[in-house]
Amino acid sequence: MANKDYYSTLGVNKNASDDEIKSAYRGLAKKYHPDLNKTPEAAEKFKEINEAYSVLSDKQKRANYDQFGSADGPQGFGGGQGFSGFGGGDFGGFEDIFNMFSNFGGRGQAQMQEQGDDIVANISITLEESAFGCEKEISINRKQRCPDCGGTGAKSNSDYVTCSECNGTGRVTRVQQTLFGTTRTTGICRNCNGKGKVVKNKCPSCRGAGVKLISTKVKVKIPAGIDNGQVLLKQGEGHQTASNNGVPGDLRVGITILPHPLLTRNGFDLYVDVYAPITTLILGGKIKIPTLKGVQDLTIEPLTQSNTKYTLRGKGIKVLKGFGTGDLIVTLKGEMPKDLDKQSIKLVRELESNINEKSYPKTNNYTKKVNDLK
Repeated sequence: MANKDYYSTLGVNKNASDDEIKSAYRGLAKKYHPDLNKTPEAAEKFKEINEAYSVLSDKQKRANYDQFGSADGPQGFGGGQGFSGFGGGDFGGFEDIFNMFSNFGGRGQAQMQEQGDDIVANISITLEESAFGCEKEISINRKQRCPDCGGTGAKSNSDYVTCSECNGTGRVTRVQQTLFGTTRTTGICRNCNGKGKVVKNKCPSCRGAGVKLISTKVKVKIPAGIDNGQVLLKQGEGHQTASNNGVPGDLRVGITILPHPLLTRNGFDLYVDVYAPITTLILGGKIKIPTLKGVQDLTIEPLTQSNTKYTLRGKGIKVLKGFGTGDLIVTLKGEMPKDLDKQSIKLVRELESNINEKSYPKTNNYTKKVNDLK
């Protein structure tokens, strides 16, 4: 088991929760199960997925794997026994997938349901909306059960007959040799797609598909603190299936945060560069600071240096699904004038003559170091 990246195999990160690992496994196992996927590489992929899940679904094995790279701990590097945990009655979390596909070891016949595809959409929101949360309504094109035929795909009730393959059950049972031994698998009948009936004359509205693509609106609640690129999941809002027993897919909504004119985000903190005339930095005064709730004044002391940073506590982004709020970090930038008239130049020279050289410690230190190089 050593030297295999089980997290990568299941497509999850190392901090994934048990539910995330289980969800990823179920999706991949369904995708590559030999009964559903007839490609040559499916069986090997299915074996890799099960091996990864046998480790990551067991807390002790996962801890050993994270620490030593082997589910058996340090001793596991001496030639393990393949799928550890399969020798006894505990299948390490595999019962779920067997229940999905098969009558394994007399566990009972699976009730495998047809599932609709997921829908992927995108929403663009402002920085303020991401900070405080909001509700959006989006339009999606979703496959829904045909209202004219009720999902049968037939023109009328007399236009479909009982499927000869499954005798109207919608499911067929097969016996197969797999890496786990002999298994009886029950799956959707391919002849009738699980409907139990075969259409003679197709419904003109859906052309026999049993579903139609219908434009619909869905409300999406966006939580405060969401970040750019994150995805919201609305279960059951995806494509429907023609079967009444089918399970709708999910709606996955990607979030795009529009650029703010002044503020930038990093984590839950906000950053802004504020420009002010060099005279304001010398004399002090008030400057305008943009925040998520409008503009506020910031008082700066006389002789404030350029690039001075101010931290406004709690003026950032609310922590997503947690407590606390980020900060707003203001960097003050002094700006020099582009031109001066003769009178202004005269005044600046007078100012220069009146300022003690000791008022420029960094300049004096730099000058000394330069002179030392000669």
